Amino acid sequence: MSEQANYIRWFNELTIDDVPLVGGKNASLGEMYRELSPQGIQIPNGFAVTAEAYRYVLDQAQGWEALHQALDDLQHNDVADLTSRARKAREIIYAAPFPADLERQIIEAFNQLKKQYGDELSVAVRSSATAEDLPTASFAGQQDTYLNIRGDQELLDACKRCFASLFTDRAIHYRIDQGFDHFKLALSIGIMKMVRSDLDASGVMFSLDTESGFRDVVFITGAYGLGENVVQGAVDPDEFYVHKPTFEQGHRAILRRTLGAKKIKMVYSDGRTREPTRNIATSADERNRFCLNDADVLTLADYAIKIEKHYHSKPMDIEWAKDGLDGTLYIVQARPETVVSQLRGMVLEQYRLKDKAEPVVTGHAVGSKIASGNARIIDKLEQLNTFKAGDVLVADMTTPDWEPVMKIASAIVTNRGGRTCHAAIVSRELGVPAVVGCDNATAMIKHDNPVTISCAEGDVGKVYSGLLDFDIKSTDLSGLQRPKTKIMLNIGNPELAFKTSFLPNDGVGLARMEFIITEYIKAHPMALIHPERVQDAGEREQLEQLTRNYASAEDFFVQKLSEGVGTIAAAFYPKPVVVRMSDFKTNEYATLLGGRWFEFDEANPMIGFRGASRYIHPAYAEGFALECRAMKRVRDEMGLSNVILMIPFCRRVEEARRVLDYMTQLGLKRGEQGLEIYVMCEIPNNVIQIDAFSEHFDGFSIGSNDLTQLTLGVDRDSAIIAEDFDERDPGVKEMIRLAVDGAQRNGKHCGLCGQAPSDYPEMAEFLVEIGIDSMSLNPDTVLQTTQLVLETERRLKQLPL
Repeated sequence: MSEQANYIRWFNELTIDDVPLVGGKNASLGEMYRELSPQGIQIPNGFAVTAEAYRYVLDQAQGWEALHQALDDLQHNDVADLTSRARKAREIIYAAPFPADLERQIIEAFNQLKKQYGDELSVAVRSSATAEDLPTASFAGQQDTYLNIRGDQELLDACKRCFASLFTDRAIHYRIDQGFDHFKLALSIGIMKMVRSDLDASGVMFSLDTESGFRDVVFITGAYGLGENVVQGAVDPDEFYVHKPTFEQGHRAILRRTLGAKKIKMVYSDGRTREPTRNIATSADERNRFCLNDADVLTLADYAIKIEKHYHSKPMDIEWAKDGLDGTLYIVQARPETVVSQLRGMVLEQYRLKDKAEPVVTGHAVGSKIASGNARIIDKLEQLNTFKAGDVLVADMTTPDWEPVMKIASAIVTNRGGRTCHAAIVSRELGVPAVVGCDNATAMIKHDNPVTISCAEGDVGKVYSGLLDFDIKSTDLSGLQRPKTKIMLNIGNPELAFKTSFLPNDGVGLARMEFIITEYIKAHPMALIHPERVQDAGEREQLEQLTRNYASAEDFFVQKLSEGVGTIAAAFYPKPVVVRMSDFKTNEYATLLGGRWFEFDEANPMIGFRGASRYIHPAYAEGFALECRAMKRVRDEMGLSNVILMIPFCRRVEEARRVLDYMTQLGLKRGEQGLEIYVMCEIPNNVIQIDAFSEHFDGFSIGSNDLTQLTLGVDRDSAIIAEDFDERDPGVKEMIRLAVDGAQRNGKHCGLCGQAPSDYPEMAEFLVEIGIDSMSLNPDTVLQTTQLVLETERRLKQLPL
């Protein structure tokens, strides 16, 4: 009977329905090799040794009874008991000889694969459990993989080790937690062409944003060498985002990229050690450049979109590798994403830190929660039994062996790893905040001292000393009615854009450039264009460092600004996103790198050289041209045509004309390709001459802060007269009413983007009463202000009760 049994299935014979036969990993590889290779996706060919072969080996060796003896009364929370029994189970399997017919079939298939790829072929030997990669349980890293396997005996030994790895400590523990029966599971083995990413790069990508669950992007991570480092979190990888809707419209642009440290890379050992792989340091050149070029990133995005569509639009977790010999990008694994996509329900949880402090260390934020507890620094596995529930786990990095304590940690902090490393994946699955890739967490955090971990402040996760106060706001969004008045958002930080997009909103009423320039560009635009006018050698050196990896300093500015604005625009696409061109004052511009050589010393910058007047002045016109280049890139190259541009602090109608003429010269002509340009309505003259301004702009956004300042004659930067600054003053309210009336009279959009409706409920009511089109709010006030607007509209009979 056994002579006739076939224990080999080639990838082109498998489909996703073959999980019981060959496990999730192999079924997925077979499905993709069959169905997606014709669409241009490169999958290395190979074959599976079926799960039936695993059962056959144990049947022939009469190993089942011994396995039952080893595992039946296991105390899985007793670490020592788990370790000794798991070792016994592995020994039983490793000692079981392979029947001759099974050995022959494996070797014959291996020889056939060599005919396709050449006699020098090396293979990857990967385990594929029959319950692995199911949508509800991520068995990531539970079983073992063996790389760069060459000879027949080496291959057979790797297969045996794969079978035995079904009983690693971590795999047993995980199965018990998930309620899987050890004896109903089996293991298949995948044997496939080894992609030589040791000579190039590899990584992981997801067809959604792993932090927020935002579905419209492909998120790609990568580093040099074999992929194990990225998966385990031993390196801080490069990160890239590509926006799916505009990609599918034919736009080929990277939405956003972050350079990772990539301090090491995993390569194959030279045979002098027992370990098959080793880590070596990357060169300074490798660390300072991205491991993928733009064309490669876009190829991977194309693969991810096609794979997701093939799997009925389910979010996917995909491993990729670039072969350094043939230069090809291969997909080596794809499985359903099992954490963010499983989140259900319409309850929005917002965490907010109430205390202010300086962080001890920072890294990549995983999740958006805040937690606190005693820091427990763990250097090696033997220390795990000292860990108590509620402690904060601080380690160099984690591996699947650490999962029993990760489950009881209040938060996780690691020196190494990016947002798709082992610690990040498991913490997301557990709903525990993590800060990964801190570099020096184990050195800077004091052992057994209380710490607070915050992932609620953007992409940067922060670890604070002590127990800081924070609150959690839960809101049920199900059935929340939308008001007639458009509720938009004020946003400046691209890192918060994807998360913020889940708030009920009608788009972004004010996207501020200033945050992006300060945080990501850091330099004054004119200093980038004219570094020779910077008279400080140290500052010139810093400017050179900032721009060293770009074709020119101007390209650096354009790329950084367009990616920051593009991220915000993509998060809310296709809803309108109103982007205000830069509105720094001279004293603020002077604090940017190199800025002091280009700015004037003004007695009152608040009403000085700012906004529209700067754009057409020889002292800044070249800087404004760079801003316009970046916005043209966002709209034209990235395809984010939902971006509306807005001119701040435009004092006179003639000034408006000159700014718009200059923008036309720079390729941003109002009305062309649907481009709308708004103006801030924040100077009394904007209100008095609203009919004349209406001839030049598509809409108005009332800036209540500056309008209050200039109506009441109060410098809002002056502490001594702060109590005289009040947007609720009858004179200010009358100016706002006149602005709304004037915009409506001219058929123009009119919104308000100041602080007032966020701070004062009565101002929100007033705005609804005078019929404003939209109000743009700070994200933390959106929900309560929306409720207030709904109540006001009902009272005014604008909405049904």
